[in-house]
Amino acid sequence: MKILYLIPARAGSKGLPGKNTKFLGDKPLIVYSIDFALKNIKEGDELCISTDDEKIFEIAGDLGIDMPFVRPNELATDNATSYDVIRHALSHYKKNNKTFDVVLLLQPTSPFRSQEDFENLLSNYNDNLEMVVSVKKSKENPYFTLFEEDNAGYLNKSKIGNYEKRQDCPPVFAFNGSMYLLKVDALYNKKINEFNKIKKVVMPEERSIDIDTMADWILAEFYLDKQ
Repeated sequence: MKILYLIPARAGSKGLPGKNTKFLGDKPLIVYSIDFALKNIKEGDELCISTDDEKIFEIAGDLGIDMPFVRPNELATDNATSYDVIRHALSHYKKNNKTFDVVLLLQPTSPFRSQEDFENLLSNYNDNLEMVVSVKKSKENPYFTLFEEDNAGYLNKSKIGNYEKRQDCPPVFAFNGSMYLLKVDALYNKKINEFNKIKKVVMPEERSIDIDTMADWILAEFYLDKQ
C-alpha cells in the first residue's frame, strides 16, 4: 500500500498566529508531524508538506526535505478545505506519474501521535473503506448534553433518547484531528464529508490535543512535560 503522507500547513492562523513554527518544547510544532512521517515512510511512499509559509520551507530545508510545490494562494485562505488541499497534492503527483493508494493526512496542530495509534490505524484499514480516522471519546453527548434550537427558539435534544444519566447514553466520538487515512479512489469520487464507510481508532485525551488557541498550547505543554 503506497501512502502519501500529507502535512497541510498554511501560513495564516487567526487563533494562534505562527503556531506551526512556534517551538513546543525543543522543536517547532510542525516537526512533530514531520518526524512521525519520516519514521514510518517506506519505499514508494512520499512526504508532502503543503504550505505557503516561508519559515516552514526553511525548516524543511534544514531537515533535508524536498518541497514539491508552494501551495497556491487560493488554497491558503480560510475558505480552502482539506479536501481541496488533498486533491491539489494528488494532482501534482499524478502529473509526475506518481500515484498512491491512500493519503495519510497529518495535521501539524496534533503533535502527540504514538506508533501504536498509527499501527491501529493501518490495521483497521481495508479496501472496502473510504476512511479510517483517529477520534476521542466525546464528553458531550447528543442524547443528553447537546441541543439544537428550533424555529420557536426552544432547545431540543440533538438526538431523541429516554436516558436519565449520561453514562447510560450510547458512546459518541469526535474526530481529534490527528490522523485521517483516506482512500484515493474515494477522494476522486466524492468529498470527505460525503464519506459513509468510515472506521475509527480511539486515542486518549492526552494524545488528542488539537492546538488552535493559546489555551490549547498551554495544555499541550502540560502533556509534553508529563511525557
